[in-house]
Amino acid sequence: MLKNNIRSVKASEIELKERVVAINRVAKVVKGGRRFSFAAIVVVGDGNGVVGYGLGKANEVTDAIAKGIDDAKKNLVKVPLYHHTVPHPMEGKYSGGYVLVKPAAAGTGVIAGGAMRAVLESAGIKDVLCKSKGSSNPHNVVKATFDALAKMRDPLAVAQQRGVNLQKVFNG
Repeated sequence: MLKNNIRSVKASEIELKERVVAINRVAKVVKGGRRFSFAAIVVVGDGNGVVGYGLGKANEVTDAIAKGIDDAKKNLVKVPLYHHTVPHPMEGKYSGGYVLVKPAAAGTGVIAGGAMRAVLESAGIKDVLCKSKGSSNPHNVVKATFDALAKMRDPLAVAQQRGVNLQKVFNG
């Protein structure tokens, strides 16, 4: 769904910081015992409205993280920001994960749980109120957060579309 987003960005154009959200050890039972492998979910962002997530799986943790970073760079999206916060409240949903993202006053900080916090801080959002209302599985929470951010509308585009100034969009 996010791959066909109009606001997709190329990774080669920007400096990205990566953040590991979760590492999961997976066991496969074979004849000689258990064989362990690792799955890592990684978020990358430039801190200025561009963010992406990826999943990497490998037999070593470092390889899983590297694969996750490569996957995240392929799924970058541009998030609209307004004074270091989100422009309006939005709900996101993915599978069992439901998240609520609301704008906050300057100085509030990022009020969010672990997986959501990584996404929002990587996107460069500094003041936001969030609540994860469904599944606590980090995969679903990250994807639900991306769903909420992808549905955000840019306030300047809304003002131009309506033919009014930016203050009228927010204050009625």
